[in-house]
Amino acid sequence: MKVRDSGMPGEEMWDRFFDPSSILSRLGLAPGTSSAVDLGCGYGTFTIPAASLMEGKVHGFDIEPEMIAATGSKAESAGLTNVQLHLRDFMVEGTGLPDASVGYVMLFNILHAEHPDRLLREAYRILAPGGTAAVMHWVSDRPTPRGPSLDIRPSPSDCRRWLATAGFVVEEGVVDLPPYHFGLVGRKV
Repeated sequence: MKVRDSGMPGEEMWDRFFDPSSILSRLGLAPGTSSAVDLGCGYGTFTIPAASLMEGKVHGFDIEPEMIAATGSKAESAGLTNVQLHLRDFMVEGTGLPDASVGYVMLFNILHAEHPDRLLREAYRILAPGGTAAVMHWVSDRPTPRGPSLDIRPSPSDCRRWLATAGFVVEEGVVDLPPYHFGLVGRKV
């Protein structure tokens, strides 16, 4: 099941919105992280930098074959052997990864889904104790050149509440990720 209002712009436009390495660092991805999951990996915008930063495996999930192919091509070009891609409807089927098996989950530009609680419960299930759920989303208080319609964008307080309801301890403060995003970090205890 595709996330509502989730069309991807062209890659050149998409890449202008992010400084992936800085965002990953600011949202708690450390080189020693055991493994990571990117839910909705798209073009590999965050999957590839995460795999370059850490030695552990990075699982990229997407429902679109062309996104999996694009990310796979980038991983191969970069000589990365720690990327494992999954063509899977993780919104319906979950990730299929074992319980408490990963250290970091990326929930980037995806919590405008009709059921964000499903994604957060799956993230909680697969994270090991002490693991990190990193949330990044489009700002909800003003229009941006891309992103879902304003009426379905979650606010930082929505994301904080959803993380807490799923069982995460949410770190204080919203991380400003200019020009169009914010971030939050939740920890599984």
